[in-house]
Parts: sequence; C-alpha cells; structure tokens
Amino acid sequence: MDPKLETFLTLCRTMNYRRAAERLNLTQPAVTKQIQALEALYGVKLFDYDGRRLRKTAQGGILEEYAIGQRAREEDMIRALQSRPKAIYRIGATKSIGDYILIPEIRRFLESPDNELFFTVDNTAHLLEQLDQGALDFVVLEGLFDKQRYDHFLLRREPYIGVCAASHPFAGRAVTLEALFRERLILREPGSGTRNILERELARVGYSVEAFRGRICISSFKIIRELVADGYGVSFLYEAVVRDEAQFGHFRCESLTGEHELNVVYLKDTQAGEHARMFLNTER
Repeated sequence: MDPKLETFLTLCRTMNYRRAAERLNLTQPAVTKQIQALEALYGVKLFDYDGRRLRKTAQGGILEEYAIGQRAREEDMIRALQSRPKAIYRIGATKSIGDYILIPEIRRFLESPDNELFFTVDNTAHLLEQLDQGALDFVVLEGLFDKQRYDHFLLRREPYIGVCAASHPFAGRAVTLEALFRERLILREPGSGTRNILERELARVGYSVEAFRGRICISSFKIIRELVADGYGVSFLYEAVVRDEAQFGHFRCESLTGEHELNVVYLKDTQAGEHARMFLNTER
C-alpha cells in the first residue's frame, strides 16, 4: 500500500502528529508533508483543528475506511501469492463467545495438524480497533457495532438473561425494574458487549446503571460468576456463560432480557467472510 496511506492511518489512530511520527520512525515534518501530499492528490482537507485538538474531516473518515479495506485486500493477496498449504486465521471474539461458545469450532479447526490459529479474547471496542488496524481477519461479537461500516453475518441468537445466586429470591422469576434496582449490579467494563446491551436496554426505558443500589465493575467473567454465585450481586450475561450450572439462578426482566444476536464481523471487500464460514463450518 502507498506509504502515505499508512502514514495517514497511523495519524488516524493517534490523532497527534508527534505520536504518529514516533510510531513511524519519521520526523514530524515528514508526516505533515505526506498528509499534505494526500490532500493535494485528492483535493480535499483530511484533518483540521478544533482549537488545539486535531479532528478528522468527513472526507478523512471516507479515506480512512477505504485505506483500511485496501490494506486488508493487499494482505489477502499476499497470502494467496504465498500459496501456503496451511490455514492461518487471526480471530477475535468477545469474552462470552471466546470463553464459552467457540470451543467446539476451535477444536475442529485444530484437528488438522497444519492449521495455525491466533485467537484473542477482548471486549467489543478493542476487537473492532484491532480489526480496523488489520491485526485480525474477523471477529465474533455479542455487542453493538456499526453494520454500515462492516460486512457481517449472523452466527446465532443467544438468550441474554439475568443471573443471581441459586438461593436468591429472584431465581426462576420475572422481576420488575423497581425490585431490580434495589440490588447491587455486577457488570463488565465499558466497551464490553454484555455491558453495552444492558446500557442500551436501560436507556430505552429511561434509566442507566446508576439506578441500581450499587455497582461493581469487573472485566473477568470468572470473578463475576463467583461473586454472583456467592450472593454479592446480580448480573446480566448470555445464558451460555452459566448454562446447566446449579449454583446460579436465572431471572427475567421484561425490559432488559431476551435474545440477542451473535455476529461475525469483518472488513468490507475482503475474503474474510469466506474464511469465517470455513472456520465456523456455516453455509452461506
């Protein structure tokens, strides 16, 4: 890819000329010159300043999306030219999916001794950032994402439920928001898919997580599971995380629980969708 576009993408990530120059091992004037060359080539302004803060223009956003796609297509081309007999996939998944749902697919893929896998588990925001940077081929998300920016297909729908200790009065019941807000909420960190869904559903009925009596924010499902099972609070997550485990009670809240999509997400105009279907053993 044109080195000027690589410089442009680095500046899009850092939004700071000095930091972009450091990452690229260039001088700051060299970075400025390359951006100016792109602006002259396309006849548009790619960045401007809002006070002292660098801001990407609408045209800059269009070029960023194009450049990300071009880089991904070039990587596809290089792989095809190398004609390796083995499959090497770089896959990302949110924690619910990576830790509790995709294990059978990983095992099946690795039954072929020539296959290689780079599999990362992180929250939705970080995974999409890595996808945009070309560090991952595709990601499997339970959270919200821009369906116009990315290509995607539905993997399946999974029940999104309330969970509590098996001995909790909520277990096996439908509960009201009023009763729910008297509880302490244990939730994932900002940027996680399960938290984004909860915050969206709360916002639809005019509330936020601040409505709960107390809140505990933890990035580890293992810790969340243990705290919920021991009665330290309630949480909301996908049923697959606690399926068939007797120490947990499940509850419903009409405004917040239900089925949600698990989606496979990848950059537009790349072969990643075909790779994802092969890995997941799904039909078109």
